[in-house]
Amino acid sequence: MIEKRKVAVIGTGGTISSVGRHPFDLIDYDANGKMLEVEEVLALLPEAPANIEVIPVPFRAMSSTEMYFAEWSELISKCSDLVRDMPDLAGIVITHGTASLEETAYFLHLTLKVSIPVVMVGSQRPSNAMSSDAGLNLYNALRVAAEPAASGLGVLVVLNDEIHAAREVTKTSTYRLQTFRSPDVGVLGHCDADAIAFYRRPMRLGAPQTEFDTSKLKSLPKVTISYSYTGADGESIWDMVRARAKGIVVAGFAPGCCTYGETEALKSAAVSGVVVVMSTRAGSGRVGDCVALRDNGFVAADNVNPQKARLLLSLALTQTRDLRDIARIFETY
Repeated sequence: MIEKRKVAVIGTGGTISSVGRHPFDLIDYDANGKMLEVEEVLALLPEAPANIEVIPVPFRAMSSTEMYFAEWSELISKCSDLVRDMPDLAGIVITHGTASLEETAYFLHLTLKVSIPVVMVGSQRPSNAMSSDAGLNLYNALRVAAEPAASGLGVLVVLNDEIHAAREVTKTSTYRLQTFRSPDVGVLGHCDADAIAFYRRPMRLGAPQTEFDTSKLKSLPKVTISYSYTGADGESIWDMVRARAKGIVVAGFAPGCCTYGETEALKSAAVSGVVVVMSTRAGSGRVGDCVALRDNGFVAADNVNPQKARLLLSLALTQTRDLRDIARIFETY
């Protein structure tokens, strides 16, 4: 008899937990106000994968737009407690809304200290919708979390039969099932009927081999995002400085620049001690460490998108304000 591998499932809500008013309620299902708890989400499966023992872990069902540091800290603690209390635990699955799934995944990727696979999963259609992807996505996430080859890859994201790295994946479409993409480098592998098939490994550091410790933090340093557009005069950047932002991430024009007005405001912000990181609104590609950025006192985000660069900068600021060290952090993670 094959011994079953234990996988814990933490349910945090989102579309995968939502119940629409009818099978074709694919947009307004939030208005129904009903979300399933983790045991009810697991009941969507006709059966669990044959070699897996599923352990439901209560959290709370909520919209992923409300996820932030308090919830992330709680998830970190739950994952640590699960590993401590169940030495034979093979992996952890976290169900989550897709709106901010990539941000939660990346934050956990930077801060978790557990060595077993942690897999984030959501769905694009509510649990009771016609052709809902909720059940199959969850089934595949369980398989990946139990897969020994998933160890050492950091936090993973599973939807639409694909396995993505937390650092690289982003949501690219509002309603399409193939919304999660890793634009520059592609998937890590696939969830096929006969196998979990991996084809590459992430090169940048991630959980559990990171330098960030959030256990004693009550909040994150305030970091905001400035979105570049033609005609921008930089006034919103002055507002960010007046609001005491410790850092500003710029979603600049590709390949990493902004208007004259924005640049002047950002230069002044940098002189005043605000750390400025240049990302891009393009959706893919690197921001290079060019002369203009260095001369202005800005740090290049590499190919980390603005919403993730904000999280990495927030964590960096809990460690240092030295621009060379912050640049090292962006090159490392």
